Amino acid sequence: MQWRTLAGFRALALAYAVVLYARAEAHYRHPVGGWLVLLVLLAWTAAAPVAYAARRSRGPALGVELALAVGALLATRALDDPARVEAGAQTLPVVWPAAAVIAWALLLGWRGGLAAALCVAAAGVLERGSFAQTTLHNSVLLVLAGVLLGASSTLARGAQRELAASRAAEAALRERERLGRAVHDGTLQVLALVARQTAGSPDPELAGLGRAAAEQERALRTLVSRAPAPRGGGTADLAALLGALAADGVVVAVPAEPVPLAAGRAGELVAAVQAALDNVRHHAGPGARAWVLLEDLGDEVVVTVRDDGAGFAAGRLEDAERQGRLGVRGSIVGRARDLGGTATLTSTPGEGTEVELVVPREAT
Repeated sequence: MQWRTLAGFRALALAYAVVLYARAEAHYRHPVGGWLVLLVLLAWTAAAPVAYAARRSRGPALGVELALAVGALLATRALDDPARVEAGAQTLPVVWPAAAVIAWALLLGWRGGLAAALCVAAAGVLERGSFAQTTLHNSVLLVLAGVLLGASSTLARGAQRELAASRAAEAALRERERLGRAVHDGTLQVLALVARQTAGSPDPELAGLGRAAAEQERALRTLVSRAPAPRGGGTADLAALLGALAADGVVVAVPAEPVPLAAGRAGELVAAVQAALDNVRHHAGPGARAWVLLEDLGDEVVVTVRDDGAGFAAGRLEDAERQGRLGVRGSIVGRARDLGGTATLTSTPGEGTEVELVVPREAT
């Protein structure tokens, strides 16, 4: 919309310049040259909407438009009567160069608008040959327009991004609620039924199945009830996300204060912790317990996952990798590395395993 509005301003400004030049043509030393300059401006006025429509060509288009604006102003001194120029006669392009200032402001913010305004103002001073009162007024107006329009454009783009993010979050929440209803009516009911019917069973396998069903029910309820983490530049409370992992046999210790972290980084770190807890459930042995500890060290966060399970001998992970089983390397070590951090695994047979994840707070 803003580029269409600018195209309209450019066309009206050129029409105004043509009318004024037609009335003053007789006073010009080189009237044909004046018409040629206006013809070039007409060609750009027609081509500019196409040039600005594609994002890739907007940068070059800004340079072309500013060069034409400055060139048209300087051409006035070469084409018009010197006496008229010194007397402050209207320039050949009149207000058309303001379109370049507006374009720079819209695309590059207030800094771009200011830079273009100063270039056009300098060309106006060179055309006049002195810093007259009218030149000063025009320069101030150009600078104000460039800065204010640029600042407004930046604010408008920010508001559009926030609106788009809000709509995306609202759509994600609606979809989450829909899925939550479907899960509640199906999967959660089945898990709850299995947990109730196997509770207290003398059969160890059935009792274990019941405990697993109860844990998965709690985890799934937490998942569908928790608000989705914001995307992009949003933040999430890592302490709250890790706290949701607490379950039978899993103790989570986090600081009392929130531990804010970029949402994407927090999600990846929590996924690594979940992978470590999955390893405890599947490989640490029956009855193994796990402890998750979060430490906020300012520039980095440290998450430690420790269990009292069976542990494993040195070299077992390397053997698993050679056999193509890359679960630990991909889901734990790989995630920490992608976040610019480290994952350290230590284990002793019969004494459990410890996974320490050290991740910088900011992306490196």
